[in-house]
Amino acid sequence: MLDTPFIMTEKELMQSGLPYSAVDVQLLRELNATKEVIHRYNALQPSQTEELRSILKSLLGHIGDDHICINQPFYCDYGKQIRVGKRFFANFNFTVLDEAPVTIGDDCFIGPNVSIYTACHSTDPQERNSRREWAEPVTIGDNVWIGGSVTILPGVSIGDNTTIGAGSVVTKDIPANVVAAGNPCKVLRKL
Repeated sequence: MLDTPFIMTEKELMQSGLPYSAVDVQLLRELNATKEVIHRYNALQPSQTEELRSILKSLLGHIGDDHICINQPFYCDYGKQIRVGKRFFANFNFTVLDEAPVTIGDDCFIGPNVSIYTACHSTDPQERNSRREWAEPVTIGDNVWIGGSVTILPGVSIGDNTTIGAGSVVTKDIPANVVAAGNPCKVLRKL
């Protein structure tokens, strides 16, 4: 009896954190479908709160409760890889490139112009031009405040009860119960 090798789809490779083709037809189809949903979300009147919540419930992978607010405009790649906890708030221009899971805890507040990235690209130009990439998850604990214009890079974890100062670039894990800021983001003090 011959063993048949298991061949993963590009989506399965992406979800496993392995290198995958970013120009795979199935992935491009899903990205475009998400863009359509995001376009509808961003075109709604801010007073259409039920419609806004309904789209978020269908778009995101998990929502902790109905006390969610993501101010328009909001952008993401897939949506289903994003999990937010209870009483989540994100201000204008929240951008999440969710090729890997992005998990955000309860009572988190996201300032305007915050970006969370999970997609990784090679520094080798030839490899990068092949459109192969990989993704690393981002995890944000409970009771976290992310100040305006913060960028969170792939593979980062931010601990519970932490505040990240405005304009920071978070390149490495930040522990719980601290205030951190800067580029690169570093712990300034313990709480």
